[in-house]
Amino acid sequence: MTARTRADLATASRIVVKVGSSSISGESSWRIPVLVEALAAAHARGAEVVLVSSGAIATGIPFLRLDARPTDLATQQAAAAVGQNILVYRYQESLRPFDIVAGQVLLTTGDLENPMSRSNARRAMERLLGLRILPIVNENDTVATQEIRFGDNDRLGALVAQLIEADALILLSDIESLYTKPPTDPGAEPIDTVAPDADLSGLEFGATVVNSVGTGGAATKVSAARLAAASGIGVLVTSADLVDKALAGAEIGTWFEPAVS
Repeated sequence: MTARTRADLATASRIVVKVGSSSISGESSWRIPVLVEALAAAHARGAEVVLVSSGAIATGIPFLRLDARPTDLATQQAAAAVGQNILVYRYQESLRPFDIVAGQVLLTTGDLENPMSRSNARRAMERLLGLRILPIVNENDTVATQEIRFGDNDRLGALVAQLIEADALILLSDIESLYTKPPTDPGAEPIDTVAPDADLSGLEFGATVVNSVGTGGAATKVSAARLAAASGIGVLVTSADLVDKALAGAEIGTWFEPAVS
């Protein structure tokens, strides 16, 4: 049943949680067990949980002995191939104490745009959830090119939520909620709730304004949240450090109310 309010997250049957690279890779890899513990608690109460996780390229970089993120596509793809393996291993090791098995699902835009591939992806996801496997979804960076990328995993999270008709989507960030302007600016105020028909055109998110082209950060979360909410999926944007409270239905973060059809 669709989560109409934050409180409904505590009882939602099917939830997609998206986490970004900065929250779980490099010096932040310690957060993986913390994230997993919160997901496992939701899983234990019977919820079907899907994790959309960035971080393959960032995780792979040190294993390729690179000093910085590669700028050429081939090396990015190589880093993703190595990093995805390490990333899923880290998730599985953290899931092991809870007797939960992870399933890796790598997608490209073509997988969700082509009707046959989309149907196959949905069937596979449904079967994984039916078997009580925790799917870990990421963009297939090893084969994706700039022309066929989702653009960011916030959008991928929204599309996956639509694909499996999730009750709710949680977009994890590095701040507790969205603000009316960059949180470091004077007068910035936290946004509690966004109605389906709310006009956000005058608000600034990060360095960009809503409706402009964003490549990450708050702007992409707003765009993804509105995409999912328009499909009738409630969306919470909050800090990765508060994922346990988010899944418990606490009054935190910025809530995007789902449209009612």
